[in-house]
Amino acid sequence: MKPLKPSSAASATLLAACLAAGAGCSSSNTGSTTASTTTEATTAAVTTDAPQPPAAQKIPKELTTHGDTRIDNYYWLNERENPEVIAYLNAENEYTEKMLAGTKEMQQELYDEIVGRIKQDDASVPYKDKGYWYYVRYEEGKEYPIYARKKGTMEAPEEVMLNANKRAENQSYYAAAGLDVSPNNQLLAFGEDTVSRRKYTLRFKNLKTGELLPDAIPNTTGSAVWANDNKTVFYTMKDPALRSYKIFKHTLGTPTTQDKEVFHEADETFSTYVYKTKSDRYIIIGSASTLSNEYRYVDADNPNGTFKVIQPRERGLEYSVDHFGDKFYIVTNKDGATNFKLMQTPVSKPGKANWTEVIPHRDDVLLEGIEIFKDYLALQERKNGLSQIRVKSWSNPKDDAYIDFGEEAYTAYIGLNPDFDSKELRYGYSSLTTPYSTYEFNMQTKERELLKREEVVGDFDPSNYEAKRLYATADDGTKIPVSLVYRKGLTLNGDNPTLLYAYGSYGSSTNPGFSSVRLSLLDRGFVYAIAHIRGGQEMGRQWYENGKLLKKKNTFTDFIDASEFLIEQQYTNPDKLFAMGGSAGGLLMGAVVNMRPELYQGVIAAVPFVDVITTMLDTSIPLTTGEFDEWGNPAEKEYYDYMLSYSPYDNVAAKGYPNMLVTTGLHDSQVQYWEPAKWVAKLRDMKTDDNMLLLHTNMEAGHGGASGRFQRYKETALQYAFLLNLLEQQNQ
Repeated sequence: MKPLKPSSAASATLLAACLAAGAGCSSSNTGSTTASTTTEATTAAVTTDAPQPPAAQKIPKELTTHGDTRIDNYYWLNERENPEVIAYLNAENEYTEKMLAGTKEMQQELYDEIVGRIKQDDASVPYKDKGYWYYVRYEEGKEYPIYARKKGTMEAPEEVMLNANKRAENQSYYAAAGLDVSPNNQLLAFGEDTVSRRKYTLRFKNLKTGELLPDAIPNTTGSAVWANDNKTVFYTMKDPALRSYKIFKHTLGTPTTQDKEVFHEADETFSTYVYKTKSDRYIIIGSASTLSNEYRYVDADNPNGTFKVIQPRERGLEYSVDHFGDKFYIVTNKDGATNFKLMQTPVSKPGKANWTEVIPHRDDVLLEGIEIFKDYLALQERKNGLSQIRVKSWSNPKDDAYIDFGEEAYTAYIGLNPDFDSKELRYGYSSLTTPYSTYEFNMQTKERELLKREEVVGDFDPSNYEAKRLYATADDGTKIPVSLVYRKGLTLNGDNPTLLYAYGSYGSSTNPGFSSVRLSLLDRGFVYAIAHIRGGQEMGRQWYENGKLLKKKNTFTDFIDASEFLIEQQYTNPDKLFAMGGSAGGLLMGAVVNMRPELYQGVIAAVPFVDVITTMLDTSIPLTTGEFDEWGNPAEKEYYDYMLSYSPYDNVAAKGYPNMLVTTGLHDSQVQYWEPAKWVAKLRDMKTDDNMLLLHTNMEAGHGGASGRFQRYKETALQYAFLLNLLEQQNQ
């Protein structure tokens, strides 16, 4: 399902932009009525040299909606505390390990190669805020970042605010989030997750003494927003379904039982968050659903004041809020501005009746966001599928410039710019051949300076690689952008191994950026391709609208059309074409292999959202209620029927499927582990081929996989070895 939206609070924080198998798997021929009886039938021993896959017990469960009954034989796998479930997941892990045993050396080689390209003692580009220079650095051999600062100048002594390596000791998983320093520079707020369910405990540290304060607030989103009194913080609490639903106010040094609830988002289709404006003048509470927003504000100097609504929510009215001077600046789709426009309104009269236009709507340009300075306005835009950064002078309308990036396929984004008075715009840039780079653009002189480019350790030379932007044609005539990268010297003979990746949901655009990890495939002859399919927002807001709800199948057919295009253009062939997607992109993989399995030699489906209807009918599952405007509500028959027509789990059939590696995490809060587990069990029971079907469950992690800087690449090495092993088998 949907990746958690980074709230505006995340973008407002100072450091946000930095950087043994068990028994109990039972025969699929054994029936039962309750999961508790699964111990009665265990996997029969088979005398053969080949590893035998586990077969999950079939326990039929009838699921009836709108008079339609579906039989789910593997529904019982959602019992997280059932030992039989854990035993099955462990048995699948053991089977995967045995099937890929011959790739152990290759996996280690890939892992060493990937990690070997990473500069271990690296640091981010420092930025200045309230008299301090802030940065994140890494030490050689350490998995986690060190958050530090220096006062006044980078020559001053270092102050370590948080050493995540020490906090992570004796933890199988650790993530720090939402680091934010108080206005007087003396206190640090931060969140910690040690389970990977994205339920953070808020903690506070005295930066002068190094003392960790006794205040600890569990079950939050991980960030706190400081009022200007340096003792009051606002934070967001999660409900049992992990929806961000309440905003509380806490005073340091007081029991959390005395915290005051200041806002309750009662509508289950909305989530809520809190942030502080760049001006430090206002604390903003936001509420968001797929199609609507609402914001309220209070003076940061008066945290006990009453929050006032800027513009009450209206279905279909989307807007976001920032502040400068005596005005709020509003990016909105008001009055049919599909690609959004920029408005301003007096703080004293913020309702939409008083919104006046600053940047008009444009049919061919999507306005993604803004960055306000005293003398300039920076705009994050997207045109023809590519990012643009535009800089305008407040005082001189003719002073309007776009930054020239000079490559065919790239990504660019506005970075962290906390200083209103600056004439320097910090931005990030990358392409399929250019490592991530941090620049400063002088908005007055129009000159730019490269501050840092990610170092790729070893003999990497960008001139050895070539990137292209091509267009596939969909069945309905729509042009689908495809970004490609490969090592120079490629012969278009239809015989190149190719990995095609896509996401295609939630209006999330897949940018063609650099990956040093990907070099391990490119240097072995792979073409890497990104299909910018509908459901994302690469080609404007309508690109998203045409890939969701009752048009969701466009996402799947676009990917298939892009696959056929790569074959037609002689980049590859079905025996050497591989596909990959994760989360909602995993749903894409599930739909595609049901529709056109013969197009792909192998598929990697990471944390795949594949049991669409059952999940969307269960409002107790995290994120479900906020998803109805993305997928539809199956409680309505029209959406039920449409979702049923593509839901990967419901459409598994007795036919051949590609080789498949499916990954998940036991503690995943976004796509619950049982979706891929059930899907694999059903595929294993019904498919008619002899291709590999592997399920790998990280028993200690969630949606994002392992924590730490390097451990996550163990799974990447596994995925790459899976692909390379399939190629080796073809050549034998």
